[in-house]
Amino acid sequence: MKRIVATVLAGALAFAIAVEPLQAQQVLVDPKAWAAYKLQFLDPSGRVIDNDNGNGNISHSEGQGYGLLLAYLANSPADFEQIWYFTRTELLLRDDGLAVWKWDPSAKPHVTDTNNASDGDMLIAYALALAGTSWNRSDYIEAAARMAQALLSEAVVEAGGRTLLLPGVEGFTPPGRIDGPVVNPSYWIFEAIPVMALLAPSDRWQKLSDDGLALLKSLQFGPRKLPAEWVSLARRPAPAEGFDAEFAYNAVRIPLYLARAGITDKALLSRLQHGMTANGAPATIDLATGGVKTVLADPGYRIVNDVVACVVNGKKLPPTARQFSPALYYPSTLQLLGLALVVKKHPECL
Repeated sequence: MKRIVATVLAGALAFAIAVEPLQAQQVLVDPKAWAAYKLQFLDPSGRVIDNDNGNGNISHSEGQGYGLLLAYLANSPADFEQIWYFTRTELLLRDDGLAVWKWDPSAKPHVTDTNNASDGDMLIAYALALAGTSWNRSDYIEAAARMAQALLSEAVVEAGGRTLLLPGVEGFTPPGRIDGPVVNPSYWIFEAIPVMALLAPSDRWQKLSDDGLALLKSLQFGPRKLPAEWVSLARRPAPAEGFDAEFAYNAVRIPLYLARAGITDKALLSRLQHGMTANGAPATIDLATGGVKTVLADPGYRIVNDVVACVVNGKKLPPTARQFSPALYYPSTLQLLGLALVVKKHPECL
């Protein structure tokens, strides 16, 4: 235990030394947009509510991580602390320092599955590190370092010559999962990985980033040459057994994650944008046939293509992308993250 504590404190100190000195924070999420987001999705308890696709208004570690990140980008310490309170008291229940992935308001107890979701863990740690630095909160940085170290120990693995991020600690590797390891390419949050490397120093983080990008470039299934949402890496990459072979809702955020990380590979971004677009909007795609399953017309989905057009071709965002009227949790989140990127790095596209 003493060794773990010492490792965490060393990581937190390394992060504090390595990051830039404190500066006035740039507000990247418009206060009115953040207020509208909170009104729609943030419960007074601090839980972020997922109202998408009949999800039953659950909360999950991904949503808490997104909420923390958006509160930071909106420069709202009070909202950040509210979301963090719920996260640490209701989700940080595992012995390994990671968060349980799902909290269901209709279930008793509210947590019925104690597995984690590694993208949610990374989002939480990333947001804590950013906020801790900007707002001089060493407790946030230490909490971020604990989660980063837990991710590195429990969810970052080597398999088949690659360094991979398991979607969850349980259920994605042999022997329980015969076609494992199974990964979800949309769980690689590329902008957060360098911060994880400062919090929990290891050269495995860089390998994780490099191998994740190389994997994305190689995943070209079906006539539209798109990655599957769930990929088996037992042999040659293939859509994982037991999941629909599709480019689905989670995968839509991949180009946004790349752009937010400053990865501007034109060939990769253009291939993803072209492959996932139908009738001018992102869509879920049947990989085998290339057929369109669902056109995703919400501005929050559309902004992913708008951001790619901005990054690759300098094209201005359409007015619809800049108007924020939240209806569903996931696309609304993507829209604010997309707008924050453009405000910070590509104001010429506004």
